[in-house]
Amino acid sequence: MQHKAKKFSTRSKVVTSAAVLAALGTGVVGAVSASADTPAVVPAALKGKTTTTSTHLTVDAATDAARAALDAAEKAGQRVTVAVVDRNGNTIVTLRGDGAGPQSYESAIKKAYTAVSWNAPTSELAKRLENAPNLKDIPGTLFLAGGAPVAYHEAPVAAVGVAGAPSGDLDEQFARAGVAAIDNGR
Repeated sequence: MQHKAKKFSTRSKVVTSAAVLAALGTGVVGAVSASADTPAVVPAALKGKTTTTSTHLTVDAATDAARAALDAAEKAGQRVTVAVVDRNGNTIVTLRGDGAGPQSYESAIKKAYTAVSWNAPTSELAKRLENAPNLKDIPGTLFLAGGAPVAYHEAPVAAVGVAGAPSGDLDEQFARAGVAAIDNGR
């Protein structure tokens, strides 16, 4: 059985097209007006003590820290990966040095995440496992030396994690070089 396509008149095509364009135009106007620079209405409940402001590391500072840590490792003849995370543990920048092992990428991120989460070097946190061995079960963490926090007014704002050197002590030495680059305004 054959079906014949129904032909539309030119008038039907124009009316249908106009209706579609009108609907699209309404959506675009609505989207533009929703993003206009109108002041947001802030309920009284959100004013005062219900919000906070936090400090975050800039991309430039994170890049400087990663570069300084990688430079320190290269100067010592080590092949490492460096990661810098923000206050929330999100990766800002990662540099994988030439010849760094495949495991170093994820390890560097986890060390940085661990350091910022507790605002302490991961070498110190590794010692805490003796009294609280379940800490190692927290997702995304790695309790091995090589992570160093970046603090502003005693609060963590970022961390540098390094992985790939033959010892965690070396990794942490390079991570501290990255933190020092931020402290020195490199």
